[in-house]
Amino acid sequence: MANLNKVLLLGNVTRDPEVRYTPKGSAVCDLGVAVNRAYTTDSGEKREEVTFVEVTLWGRTAEIAGEYLKKGRPVFIEGRLQMDTWDDKQTGQKRSRLRVVGENMQLLGGRPTGGAAAEMTGDQRQASAPPKASAPAQPDEDEIPF
Repeated sequence: MANLNKVLLLGNVTRDPEVRYTPKGSAVCDLGVAVNRAYTTDSGEKREEVTFVEVTLWGRTAEIAGEYLKKGRPVFIEGRLQMDTWDDKQTGQKRSRLRVVGENMQLLGGRPTGGAAAEMTGDQRQASAPPKASAPAQPDEDEIPF
């Protein structure tokens, strides 16, 4: 049986991205993305629902996100789902969280006014992870200091 783990998100950043570095120097960026869905009920009432998604970016894509993305900016993320599981230190219970590991990112919308972001070219607005052949392996969870 074939398997596919692919996620495409088009939404707005919910908070300023947080960029950190692993002990080996790999950049990691965590950000939230809000994705809206508009629909009409059977009675004809228009409604909108929002889904909040946690996204993790690695490497140069993480650095670009930290530099150019801000709360409210539109962004396109292509990636995969990943389930994180851990033991809650306070209750001792097993916990889990589903998140998106972004593999490609494209900045959307107009150019921000002022600063280095206004100097970006079209090629710089699109960031993607390096090809798999030259990409460093994703660090083990033991390497991540947070």
